Amino acid sequence: MSRTSSAAFADTKPHYELLDGLRGVAALLVIWYHVFEGFATSPYDQRFNHGYLAVDFFFILSGFVIGYAYDDRWPAGKMTLKTFFRRRLIRLHPMVVMGAVLGAVAFCLQGCEKWDHTPVSLLWVGAALVLGCLLLPAVPGTGPEVRGNGEMYPLNGPSWSLFFEYIGNILYALFIRRLSTRWLSVLVGISALGLAGFAIGNGSGFGHLGVGWTLAGNNLGGGMLRMLFAFSMGLWMSRIFRPVHIRGAFWLCSVIVAILLSVPHIGGSEAPWMNGIYDAVCVIFVFPLLVWLGASGRTTDAASSRICKFLGDISYPLYIVHYPSMYLFYSWVWNNKLAFSQVWPVALALFFGNILLAYLCLKLYDEPARRWLTRFHR
Repeated sequence: MSRTSSAAFADTKPHYELLDGLRGVAALLVIWYHVFEGFATSPYDQRFNHGYLAVDFFFILSGFVIGYAYDDRWPAGKMTLKTFFRRRLIRLHPMVVMGAVLGAVAFCLQGCEKWDHTPVSLLWVGAALVLGCLLLPAVPGTGPEVRGNGEMYPLNGPSWSLFFEYIGNILYALFIRRLSTRWLSVLVGISALGLAGFAIGNGSGFGHLGVGWTLAGNNLGGGMLRMLFAFSMGLWMSRIFRPVHIRGAFWLCSVIVAILLSVPHIGGSEAPWMNGIYDAVCVIFVFPLLVWLGASGRTTDAASSRICKFLGDISYPLYIVHYPSMYLFYSWVWNNKLAFSQVWPVALALFFGNILLAYLCLKLYDEPARRWLTRFHR
């Protein structure tokens, strides 16, 4: 722990800078996962196939960091429900709004039409924008569900995970934080069994845990299971955490995360339970171990510290603002029936362009907005 992250308030405890860096690594991998979605004809031939598991990794990190930052403040009277919710809204919501606005711009640039080319009125685009800014999900088949593929947030798909992040924060403040460590371990165990059953039993219907992005089917229940286990696991680990001695933790954990999120689909459509086992093992066992190792390690030089800080600072903006450009990319690729070999320079530009966009959003909008909101609500 050392350098102060841009996520911190003035009186916030020092951050685990390796965890900040790992969050950034996972966010970078999510971009490539989404790039290759444009060339996948099924969940089974997607390159970077397990990129959807980055969300579970984020949830574990969130639970760990929130437990570390806030758990001991409630009994001492230094934290109230009002203060907690205000802090979380100030931390998360400005970029939720930015993601929705960028998504509306991208949708209009596409010609305001669904994926099947059905025209959409600006009235419904405006309704989708309002819902997106308020983080209220669109119901499949209704007017605000403007893309026609059932997304909760059709202007900015990744906002669905923020929907569950908010639910996790509410559950923590109202209920989970009050649990003793023993009862919290019971919650972790029960939710782990539920998540494993959902994954191995192919609760998604697609042989993977990539659920939660729509209100259709089992997505709402699956998304809740993903959040409840991962968030609770992170919180539980923050209570029992004791560092272990490990050198090179950031680079080791980064390589492992990259490999795990890139592994091809296992088992195919004939044996979806095999991929379910892989997903369950990653989320329930391997990701918590990586978070533990990341929290145990420290950077040993200034360059590594700067890398971790930069990756941590841009991780959330990058995750929440990159997808509107993906909609434009998909539209271009699909309408022209292009292969990756034909567009890889554009994909590379998309990757670095989104990093630049995230950094600009952070410095020109997110940090100033949070500073203003913090002063305004004191």
